[in-house]
Amino acid sequence: MDKFIKPSRMIALALIMAILLSVYALTLYRIQALDSQALLDDATELTATNSTVYAARGSLLDRNGVLLASDRTVYDVKIDRSQLLKTDEPNSIILTLIGVCAKYSVKYNDPFPVTTAAPFEYYVDATSTQKSWLRSYFKYFTNSLDIKDPDNPDVPATDLISWMRDHYKIPYTTTSEDARKIIGVRYGLEMQVINYSDYVFASDVSDELVSYLSEQNIPCVSIVTRSEREYHTPYASHLIGYIGSMSADEYNDRYKALDYPYNAKIGKTGAEAAFEEYLHGADGEITTYRDPSGAVTDVEVKKEAKAGSNVYLTIDIQLQQVAENALASTIAQMNMDREDEAREKAEKEGTVYEEPDYATGGAAVMTDIRTGEVLALASYPTFDLSTFYDQYTALNNDPLKPLVNRATQGTYNPGSTFKMVTAYAALSGHTISTGTTIHDDGKFTKYPDYQPRCSIYPGSHGTINVVQALEKSCNYFFYTVADNMGITRIADTAKLFGFGDHTGIEIGDSTGTVASIEAKRELQDEGWWDADTLIACIGQGLNLFTPIQIANYVATIANGGTRYYTTILRNITSYDYSDVVLRRTPQVAAVIDDAEGYIPVLQQGMRAVAKTGTAASALSNYPIPVAAKTGTVQSDTSTINDGVFVCYAPADDPQIAISVVVQKGGSGAALITIAKDLLDAYFADTVSADSNIATDNTLLK
Repeated sequence: MDKFIKPSRMIALALIMAILLSVYALTLYRIQALDSQALLDDATELTATNSTVYAARGSLLDRNGVLLASDRTVYDVKIDRSQLLKTDEPNSIILTLIGVCAKYSVKYNDPFPVTTAAPFEYYVDATSTQKSWLRSYFKYFTNSLDIKDPDNPDVPATDLISWMRDHYKIPYTTTSEDARKIIGVRYGLEMQVINYSDYVFASDVSDELVSYLSEQNIPCVSIVTRSEREYHTPYASHLIGYIGSMSADEYNDRYKALDYPYNAKIGKTGAEAAFEEYLHGADGEITTYRDPSGAVTDVEVKKEAKAGSNVYLTIDIQLQQVAENALASTIAQMNMDREDEAREKAEKEGTVYEEPDYATGGAAVMTDIRTGEVLALASYPTFDLSTFYDQYTALNNDPLKPLVNRATQGTYNPGSTFKMVTAYAALSGHTISTGTTIHDDGKFTKYPDYQPRCSIYPGSHGTINVVQALEKSCNYFFYTVADNMGITRIADTAKLFGFGDHTGIEIGDSTGTVASIEAKRELQDEGWWDADTLIACIGQGLNLFTPIQIANYVATIANGGTRYYTTILRNITSYDYSDVVLRRTPQVAAVIDDAEGYIPVLQQGMRAVAKTGTAASALSNYPIPVAAKTGTVQSDTSTINDGVFVCYAPADDPQIAISVVVQKGGSGAALITIAKDLLDAYFADTVSADSNIATDNTLLK
């Protein structure tokens, strides 16, 4: 039997459905039409702030992957001043933040140069920056304080504190000490506004503080991640270099076009500057949303930051350590010996002790002759990158100029190490042959007004050929051949070996000066004399070269005439080391056309120097065959000569070249110990196996 729904029930069900639909429609209308403006008002009260996420800087490593410089992540606490001043209780927020720092023993930035406890006084040792800021502050509020001379304010610190309490609306229920703390931060915020930058409340804070602040979400306060450079070695400071803020000129001339933010840190010197565009990476961007109270409601990543690449340098940090230590210890020993001699002389003669003429600086360079790669590059005196900014003023004012890289920027007379140039000029120009002999008369008497002497005058080297002249470093021989061929031939030959030109090293170097008619006219506005040729041919006068140029010159002789561009770049990888971004290959700068085979004559002469000549006492029994040349340079300002020493090894299968220069080093022979330490380190296995050579390789372990 079919069942029918009664009409009354159908009517009731329809009414219920109509009521429900009406309620739904009214609710929807209220949300869309009536409450939409309120929701829109809430949304528009959110403040969006765009900020840069700085990319992690790539690392610097030595050729073996030893970390030299890298970034570490640090956290800064920042205050958004504009948001802070919109709140009802800015001083309360600041005091809360100060209390949190006290809880976690974190130092916060307080640039206000007034003591933090009563009775309030200006700091006696306030820095020049603090004083400058305070003067700016006085000028900013000079009308309020009725100060007659803002540059020399005479307002007592207590009066200033009192005025600033009123200015910043700090209640007098707040203790004097707490008021002073608040004033310190408010003052810092005020000064930062003048410089248009965010206020960093605390730098490099602990993870514990970061965690606490993240949970508390204190209004107007944010945690900003940044990278800070960390150096893992006290060595190679000149070569590694340092980073710093860019100048306006640097920004406008170069980095603006590369889309760097104006406040980005950049490499200023050394490898940090040379490979800046690889190391820097690409910065990202985030948008932070805050509600009216200043609390963060959301953070949106607009652009991911891309870390910089890692740069492998050609140096071996262990060889670098040996070079720097050997250079420093040898110079220190020289100076101690001179002090002892001066004291003994004063005692013997009954006179007052006078300080001797000290060795003042030097450099040592080792290169791979097959590639032009720099294995070690030391400059003395040096500095420590980890304390560079703290010590900058002292370093910059030091008369010994430790910030100058003497290996690449210092120019020195090469002395007798230049004689291979003169010899090659004479041989290749057919002024002499390998069989030509000249008798050493001791004094070169051709010119009545200039008669230079040989180093052993009144003795004589006898009748010698070019190889023997190099071996014995006979000045008379080279005076004779130079006088016969003239300065132009010598200057042109010097340039073949790279003198007067950049070596190619990425950190920059001086071109030096090649003695020539043109150079003298340009530098001294004088004509050339025959005496100038005699001076120049033995590596003095206007001949001024960098230690790295000298090392490259020796490397060119060692490898038979191929001159490579010197480099400190081995390769570049991605930040995670997974991809090779760039792999450098050896680059030839020039090849000397030695068709007649005169470079082997130079090699023979240098080998003789180490076996039986001026370096024989230190190197004749060395387990690795060495080719060398000593140089002693007369100084115009000191009774003590500069010293220069060069060598390459093994002499029969060359791998490395070394140059050492010491200002007021006495002689080239006195520097052999520095080169020998480097040879010991490079050929450690062979040297330590030889029972005749005692070595200390603890530095290399």
